[in-house]
Amino acid sequence: MTARIVLATHNAKKVVELRVILAAAGLDLPDGELVTSGEVGAPEPVEDGVTFAENALIKARAVCAATGLPAVADDSGLAVDVLGGAPGIFSARWAGKHGDDLANLELLLGQLGDVRTEHRQAGFVCAAALVTPDGREEVRLGEMRGVLATAPRGTNGFGYDPILVVDEVRTAAELSADEKNAISHRGKAFRALAPVVVEVLGA
Repeated sequence: MTARIVLATHNAKKVVELRVILAAAGLDLPDGELVTSGEVGAPEPVEDGVTFAENALIKARAVCAATGLPAVADDSGLAVDVLGGAPGIFSARWAGKHGDDLANLELLLGQLGDVRTEHRQAGFVCAAALVTPDGREEVRLGEMRGVLATAPRGTNGFGYDPILVVDEVRTAAELSADEKNAISHRGKAFRALAPVVVEVLGA
């Protein structure tokens, strides 16, 4: 099976999620037609943009250039209103070391220690980008809003999931995978981008 589109990720779960979303939009891609950048050996670029959209485009452009195929990429993080949108693009390394979820959580909760509940609004934001070999570039945004808890709860998520209360009761880490996918920022961004992907691959 020949690849038709590449998703800039090494996470196979993202491929499954995107395939389901594209199928719902009218494009059923069999195994082998939607592949990860890891599967095709595409390089990982330096993400030096200052917004989620810029970083998503950087990744999609690099994969498209390396493979000659349409490429989809996403970038996401947590934006806290009272912090002016921070941690934002620095979400994964807020405490200084990339991917240290516990340290990131503890630092953020410490920074918000004296902030009252009514001022703890925040949201996960995702930018999904499509770049095609003929130079077309499209970006769509998705957001999952909530209020930040004062302590982590739940074991189903990762990153900041345990502190974002998304349905007035439960944190994102207390939702099932299906519940989270239905309202997630990435799901919303991918669903918004899906009609463009269908248009490009159907042309």
